[in-house]
Amino acid sequence: MGFEGQTILPALRNMKQFDQFLQSHYEYGVLLDTHLGQLKGIVKASNQAGKKLLIHVDLIQGLKHDEYAVEFISQEIKPAGLISTRSSVIGKAKQRGLIAIQRLFLLDTSALAKSLELIQKNRPDFIEVLPGVVPSLIEGIRKETDIPILAGGFVKTEQEVQAALQAGATAVTSSETALWKELQK
Repeated sequence: MGFEGQTILPALRNMKQFDQFLQSHYEYGVLLDTHLGQLKGIVKASNQAGKKLLIHVDLIQGLKHDEYAVEFISQEIKPAGLISTRSSVIGKAKQRGLIAIQRLFLLDTSALAKSLELIQKNRPDFIEVLPGVVPSLIEGIRKETDIPILAGGFVKTEQEVQAALQAGATAVTSSETALWKELQK
């Protein structure tokens, strides 16, 4: 499973970035920072443009971040996948046939150990590692879990993208629109 060779996943923080995504050649994008009232319209516009959205459930305002939210989103919104820090959300997303991406904030070694334990139980389709600018962590998590890695957070240059990819990341999530343009095929 992958993103059709797409190594940058545009991370959309606002409607201007969403419009840029719709005009780009990218097929997959990550929807951040939205509210429930906009969600269905955004996904519908995305689908009409031939795009696939991965929705960060934890950042949807007006919706509790739990299994019931996943039920609602999978039935009513129908995105390509969901991203969350919550294991229960990831498990339910997998049950509903959505791409399930477990987001990890790597603060220290104990947070990493606890995260790896949860990942082994849930086996998400992808792991998003934040910050994504530490190649040794990307490489280590990839070897430990054998689950494809997305690198996100603080990735601002083409060199940082390349370092993450060389460390074993499948793709990089970034809201830096300059990177979207630089790395378009």
